[in-house]
Amino acid sequence: MLRGVADAMAAVELPGMMGRELGTREGYRVVELYIGPQHPASGHMRLIVYLDGDRVVRVDPDIGYVHRTMEKLSEVREYVRIISLLERMTIIDACNITLPYVEAVEKLLGVEPPPRARYLRTILCEVNRIASHLYGLGIGGIFLNHSTMYMWAFGDREVFVHLASLLTGTRLTHTYPIPGGVRLDLPQVFREEFEKAKRYMLRRLREYDKVFLNNPVIRGRLEGVGVLPRSRAVALGATGPNLRASGVRYDARLLGYAAYGELDFEPVVGSEGDALERIWVRLREIEASLELIERALRQLPEGPFMSERFIRQVPPAMRKWFERGRVKLPGGYVRLKAKPGEVVGRGEMGRGEVTYYLVSSGDTKPYRLRVVTPSARNVVLFDALARGHTLMDVPAIYASIDYFPPEADR
Repeated sequence: MLRGVADAMAAVELPGMMGRELGTREGYRVVELYIGPQHPASGHMRLIVYLDGDRVVRVDPDIGYVHRTMEKLSEVREYVRIISLLERMTIIDACNITLPYVEAVEKLLGVEPPPRARYLRTILCEVNRIASHLYGLGIGGIFLNHSTMYMWAFGDREVFVHLASLLTGTRLTHTYPIPGGVRLDLPQVFREEFEKAKRYMLRRLREYDKVFLNNPVIRGRLEGVGVLPRSRAVALGATGPNLRASGVRYDARLLGYAAYGELDFEPVVGSEGDALERIWVRLREIEASLELIERALRQLPEGPFMSERFIRQVPPAMRKWFERGRVKLPGGYVRLKAKPGEVVGRGEMGRGEVTYYLVSSGDTKPYRLRVVTPSARNVVLFDALARGHTLMDVPAIYASIDYFPPEADR
């Protein structure tokens, strides 16, 4: 919508975006769209959109506004201290983004977490996944001018933020998985609180389907928009729900890390590959995560939640903390030395696969840490999916991708 002209540039306003026309470039009308820094929707970035009339010819994502050099900072921190740094990449999905790193460190240390710890990690990962999907769906509602979806999803997200706080003691950034186990055991009240949350969320999902997914206005904005064929999704390296919505049965949880190999996990796979299908996959994955948590709680093994190797290093006077369900480790635990070598850690976040490449020189700090996040891989979809659509389809495509700028920028 044109709102006036200043310095020969017309202001442009779209749902969740502000922008301006930059005149013509290469024979095309060029519009610069800002997403942030006032944070009207999904973070801090901008899109340079090339238009032929009102048709998108090309989209150039301009990222890097929240680059925090996390990989370089990791080279001057001990292995344990890096965990709390890495979870800031995504915040709401803290366990999913740090667990592959922790498992990579455990490979270098030669440590195997006890079965109970593996199940507790899985439970928190799925709680985080639900919260991440609700965040993405709420932001998608803003892009589509559906304020009800925004308010519902962000309100319901608090249910699962509460569950995470019961398990870890913190709402968002938990530093819960640590080399050898987890920081806290399962509190007695968690099972009852989860049962209430599950009943509530299943009822709410039916309302989401009715008010949002099957809303004729929303379907008109999303159906057949931003179609990503199966072969194209694989060629572009798309990941997460964006990949599975195109009919590709791939999910890093199928690798069997944590306790997924013992829970008969089966990914949600779509077929259409359009914006509507990507939203549908996320809604159905919330249902699947609820079932996984229930299964993990039912099969949760008894026993310690920390490796005996580290428990033996704790002075006898401090071991009472383990009986109370809490980790109390000596200062030497922070200065763990990993054997020299290279390892890769992989896991499935709410937005897709995260990969770590970790190099140890035998010191207390990594020689090199490299991380590839799902949003960094999915940023290519802005251009691939928007071409040929109208300018007003760009917010709808953004909503369906669930892209998170700080996660890509690291």
